[in-house]
Amino acid sequence: MNHFFVSPSQVGNGQVIIEGSDVNHIKNVLRMKSGELMEVSDGTGKRYLCELKEMQSDRILLEVADIWADDVELDAHIYLFQGLPKSDKMELIIQKAVELGAFEIIPVTTKRAVVKLDEKKADKKVLRWNAIAEGAAKQSGRSIIPQVRSVMSFHQALEYAKELDVRLIPYEKAKGMAATEQALEQVTPGKSVAVFIGPEGGFEESEIEQAMENGVIPVSLGRRILRTETAGFTVLSILMYHLECRRHKV
Repeated sequence: MNHFFVSPSQVGNGQVIIEGSDVNHIKNVLRMKSGELMEVSDGTGKRYLCELKEMQSDRILLEVADIWADDVELDAHIYLFQGLPKSDKMELIIQKAVELGAFEIIPVTTKRAVVKLDEKKADKKVLRWNAIAEGAAKQSGRSIIPQVRSVMSFHQALEYAKELDVRLIPYEKAKGMAATEQALEQVTPGKSVAVFIGPEGGFEESEIEQAMENGVIPVSLGRRILRTETAGFTVLSILMYHLECRRHKV
């Protein structure tokens, strides 16, 4: 069933109003007709089963058939701080991070990042990246659209992460798995988690030192060296499994 996102202001009196680019998508791509059903999330944890009632030039009117609590989000907010990778890898990273439950994605410039974006190019990229996040959220049945933030420097990213509860940075020189296990025990429902992933070539030692000075914990992901896109997926998968298991045991 097709899934769309609206703001709470678009819901009321038993109706949902679809506006913006989704209007064209419903009309001309999906070619939906009156009477067809779709799901709508309002970003507050509610999901609506709706029947298409009327298509106007700039909006579509839906009638709410059922409402239920949308219980698909992880019990902790995971912030992925991703070092800028080469080519179009960032698009894949955003898509899969959204599928794996990331709450927010922050592109980060680091010393070894090959990609250098000026302000104009960065703004266009962020628009594109947010469109990819929205598509991935629809496809994976998320109740929210994770936001892709504007590109930050490594220093800005560390400052942004200061208020988060648990801060992790996978590092190939981190010793053993003990720190990883201990860090996972800190990730409990209601917590916020920062995950820092380096670009191709990883972080420089000075960046690791700077991160540690700001309370970020170096952790090991095993004895192999992972690509930048693989490392992020690995941490998000581990955290998703950890949180889902905790929920199941409660």
